Amino acid sequence: MTLLDAHARTSRMSRVNPVAKLGAAAAITIPLVLTLDVVSASVALVLELLLMPLAGLGWREFWTRTWIVWALAPLTGLTIALYGRTSGEVYVQWLFVTVSEGSLVLAAATTIRVLAIALPSVVLFASVDPTDLADGLGQVLKLPARFVLGALAGLRMVGLFLDDWRSLELARRARGIADRGRLRRFLGMAFALLVLSLRRGAKLATAMEARAFGAPGRRTWARASRFGAAEWALIGVGLAIALIATAAALAAGTWNFILGPGV
Repeated sequence: MTLLDAHARTSRMSRVNPVAKLGAAAAITIPLVLTLDVVSASVALVLELLLMPLAGLGWREFWTRTWIVWALAPLTGLTIALYGRTSGEVYVQWLFVTVSEGSLVLAAATTIRVLAIALPSVVLFASVDPTDLADGLGQVLKLPARFVLGALAGLRMVGLFLDDWRSLELARRARGIADRGRLRRFLGMAFALLVLSLRRGAKLATAMEARAFGAPGRRTWARASRFGAAEWALIGVGLAIALIATAAALAAGTWNFILGPGV
């Protein structure tokens, strides 16, 4: 575990039930997905940035975890600017590329919307432990225990998957069969890792069945997953951001329901 992970797991937000984080992220995301306009996305993004310090992450941790979002969001907007719907004044037109007033507005809205949707999700789930999430899904949302525990076991295998890949690469290099042919080497390693993963998955499933993970009836849990005032407050914050952003877009007349007719 890195220092960033250790700090995130001990922050104030780490004590909030992961189900509440799912609910807050969904509350923010749903209205932003239904519209494509600058006002709602900008209002949501500003409110999120103002509330980010309450998540318990330092600024260094924040930028370390979210830099990829800041880097990829403008690329999404660039694609819309070059190939988006043409409307208004046309500034550049060359082959399949058309940059117009309308495409630039859509590009700006798309960039800000990606930031407004992705940033809270990354920050909220920086402090989520997979076991806590499984406990919440099984006890709070009452999802099937067999599905939840199977997904948890699979997630726990991701680290072993990476270790297996590195070990396989070192073993092939030690045997002198990894010096050239990168594509062929990659395909060979991928197939070997697939076989290894299937065997490990079969062994894991057998071990879980032997320990009665798939037994019928009500299941007991080692740790109780509680859902209290802090969780409802977090969901309320997510709903407030969504409602304020939606109201601002409606008041400004920029609400653009992307699922409506003619869109």
